[in-house]
Amino acid sequence: MWEADKGDLFEEDAHGPRGASRPVTSSLTSDDLDVERTLRPKTLDDYCGQERICENLRVLIQAARTRNEPLDHVIFSGPPGLGKTTLAGVVANEMGAKLHTTSGPAIERTGDLAAILTNLEEGDILFVDEIHRLNHQVEEVLYPAMEDFFLDIVIGKGPAARSIRLDMPRFTLVGATTRTGLLTGPLRDRFGISYRLDYYSIEELARIVERSARILDVEIDAQGAAEIASRSRGTPRLANRLLKRVRDYAQVKAEGRITWEVASEALTFFEIDEMGLDWMDVKILTALTKTFRGRPVGLTTIASAVGEDPSSLEDVYEPYLLQSGLIIRTPQGRQATQLAFEHLGVVPPASS
Repeated sequence: MWEADKGDLFEEDAHGPRGASRPVTSSLTSDDLDVERTLRPKTLDDYCGQERICENLRVLIQAARTRNEPLDHVIFSGPPGLGKTTLAGVVANEMGAKLHTTSGPAIERTGDLAAILTNLEEGDILFVDEIHRLNHQVEEVLYPAMEDFFLDIVIGKGPAARSIRLDMPRFTLVGATTRTGLLTGPLRDRFGISYRLDYYSIEELARIVERSARILDVEIDAQGAAEIASRSRGTPRLANRLLKRVRDYAQVKAEGRITWEVASEALTFFEIDEMGLDWMDVKILTALTKTFRGRPVGLTTIASAVGEDPSSLEDVYEPYLLQSGLIIRTPQGRQATQLAFEHLGVVPPASS
């Protein structure tokens, strides 16, 4: 029989790599999380960027509310920090629905999922982060809940086992994933609405920084906001994090006001270069350009060389390095590009 007492399933995940030794661009303290929640937009009007997705959601949400029906199941995909969790909260607010939050790894058994689903009410929204990490047995229970809104529960074991079917209120499942390719076909097909979030432009990030600065009561000019935005790797989460670090620097070194000069000095102080690369990014590129002399290298080999977990390397650091044209993927492995050599000031090896 499944257990109904699973209170920790509704706690928000940190959504990011952990560890005290992480650089500024990937560390996330409890204070950061509290401020991050404060800075999150609550409505589509407040949300900056992802215009196509927001306009589509506006139409879909208005139609669902007009019919007095729950929104169809939604899945958001894309690299970490682009606003998937924020959009789930925005959807709940726009629908006037209660949001329940959990994550794929937290739902270890079918009983865990049953405990969550039976706590939902009509029109509620269930947000599952890293949904691609659900195990197969949990997925099998989720399918009928998503499609037909019922739950099959098996009670007992062996010959005495019996199945009970529970009717469920109509709800909306909002899933988020950083690894679309790991979603199973049957699960992916059960989402009626699917969006992939793109990296943000510098102009969009500058508006986000200015909005966050107003909320944090930080004095910042347009040039200072643009400088922070230009080093934020196209990611709002990182832009807000860098703003908080620059705010700290400005408070100590510049009477609290953030200008272009203060932002530039602060980000250099925190080892964030002009392309938004932190010391781990530079360490990865240095390994590819100097240690391996531009040869293709496997992911686990690079991870060993820089002392990082391969999955963190692939999920956190590699997407931006690929997007920036600093590395490429080849059948033989990852390889530094000419731009990487130029950025580090390393002479590339002579062509044979």
